[in-house]
Amino acid sequence: MSEQRRPWWTSRIVPAAVIVIGVVAVAFVLLRPSGDDSPSSTAKTQSAESIRSEWEDRDPDDPMALGAVDAPVGLVMFTDFQCPYCAQWSTDTLPELLPYTTSGKLRIEFRDMNVYGDASERAARAAYAAALQGRLLDYHRALFAGGTPRPKTELHDEALIALAERLDLDVERFRTDYESRRVLSAVRNKASDGFTAGTYTTPAFVLGNEPILGAQPTKVFTDALHRALTATGN
Repeated sequence: MSEQRRPWWTSRIVPAAVIVIGVVAVAFVLLRPSGDDSPSSTAKTQSAESIRSEWEDRDPDDPMALGAVDAPVGLVMFTDFQCPYCAQWSTDTLPELLPYTTSGKLRIEFRDMNVYGDASERAARAAYAAALQGRLLDYHRALFAGGTPRPKTELHDEALIALAERLDLDVERFRTDYESRRVLSAVRNKASDGFTAGTYTTPAFVLGNEPILGAQPTKVFTDALHRALTATGN
């Protein structure tokens, strides 16, 4: 990215009042590619074979991503594990997009914003720790079971570790990763991406180069994906 990342503590000082319609309008503008000529943005320009926004990392070692690193279309989701609309999208729309990730046509990268505070950050750390064991989807689904977020009272350390045990993860490894500075740093860096992109509310998406705000109907996402795939000749 050509713009410097904002510090992780930005998420701690965002007032609740900014999570309103006015901010959504601002986010639509700021989520669009900047169009500068810096090396980082030039490396992620659109080509005939691939549509990638500047917000995609395309890191082959990113555990918080689904799909091939060279998929022709990318989707970045700015989310929060206490966000009811994120839970709704994860239940209604994500299952419809997963076949495109397994077929190599779509890559999904998750950015946990943690705008709801410490409980959200703990959940994000837990999801990251699960992802390091290749179990991102399982843990993600468990946190959003039934299309609703887990209550805040169930997002404390021991509850999240107990959930890992219930999902048959390696609990000792999970606990070590969950409590590590490495995972904490990775989670906070991902959160900062959303603020750098100009969005302070969740969910927000960039599909290809198209911003989508809110848990829109599934057809909005599948139509946008099909347009992007057609543009890339896929």
